[in-house]
Amino acid sequence: MSNRFANLTRVQALDPDRDYHDIYQQMVRVEFPFDLKLGLNLGFNRSFSTPAVARVLAGTGELTERTQKRRDDTGILMYELVINGLDHPRSRAAIRRINQIHRPYRGLPAEEYLYVLACCAVIPLRWLDRYAWRKPCCHERQATFRFYAELGRLMNVTGIPDDLAALETWFDTYDAENLKPNEAAVAIEKATRSLLLGKLPRPLVPLGDAMVSALYDDRLRAATGLREPAWPVRSAVHTLLRARAGFLRHFGRPRAVPRFPDGRLTTSTYPDGYEIQDLGPKPRDDDDLVRRSGGQEGGPE
Repeated sequence: MSNRFANLTRVQALDPDRDYHDIYQQMVRVEFPFDLKLGLNLGFNRSFSTPAVARVLAGTGELTERTQKRRDDTGILMYELVINGLDHPRSRAAIRRINQIHRPYRGLPAEEYLYVLACCAVIPLRWLDRYAWRKPCCHERQATFRFYAELGRLMNVTGIPDDLAALETWFDTYDAENLKPNEAAVAIEKATRSLLLGKLPRPLVPLGDAMVSALYDDRLRAATGLREPAWPVRSAVHTLLRARAGFLRHFGRPRAVPRFPDGRLTTSTYPDGYEIQDLGPKPRDDDDLVRRSGGQEGGPE
């Protein structure tokens, strides 16, 4: 059992303001690989669902018509940063590509970019608090904040709060005011949910919609047009997740090999590899989408 907390002991000996990449990488690749993958997916789903962002993304068709590729591209770019660290040449190439992808949508309010960043930091940590085999420690929370604050700086995201508590407060306020029901979010969520349900074992498919809905809170369900599942489904999903956490805590062993041990990322879209500059949508004239997105000019340049 003592080995179960060996990584935690090592993390607590580090400086989260200096060693934030080492700590966050351990969280993603060793301590909580499943939970942070799911938490990040929930964070991205939420960030795609505000009316302003959903309208733009639905207009491009990237998440409604090319759903698998869009999600693979997002995942690859994210894991490139986690695996290599923000100062690595591959990560700098990934950040340049992210900024290139976002540049046509500079008409979106600057707060929308900060909201996406906050979703990536806040939502996964809250998932870990509720369903991981242990809660993240203060070093892991601070390292998570520092990782995304530095990423935001490199993406020219403005208005980043000074600490995690302030970011959470900002996130909760913005979320309550801006995550509203909208048809574009319904279309995006339906496409991404269909992709997920297609990977479920056949006996679970009839319950798939309710199971996905049980992972959302009331506000996200309302924004994306999902009905609240019956309480037996909500209770079953919660019980299974908590049972998994208890089993891993008391009987699980530390992960011997980190996720993506050789640093290679393969997906169904790119079974033979990829070039970072080829990820994301093809270059196009998006001036009409910029005009339709509305809001004040801001975000990555």
